[in-house]
Amino acid sequence: MPYNLRVLKALADETRVQILLFLLKKENSVLEIVGAVKMSQPTISIALQKLEDAGLIVARKEGKKVFYSVIERETVQKILELVKHG
Repeated sequence: MPYNLRVLKALADETRVQILLFLLKKENSVLEIVGAVKMSQPTISIALQKLEDAGLIVARKEGKKVFYSVIERETVQKILELVKHG
């Protein structure tokens, strides 16, 4: 699937958009994301996997914790602006 289509599909879900907006601020652990987005951990994990598959975020493991961050911050900000105002 082409990169552009993967990104658009990843952003077609409000939970994934909320996660990206949260991750734009700083790198966060899964538990921090769960607390901020107010969704169950399994739901967040699935959303994170889809965002990672789309090439929007990257995971970093530290001990038992997994931290996520946005890969191309400026690009993601521009895309989210289009999504919010579209």
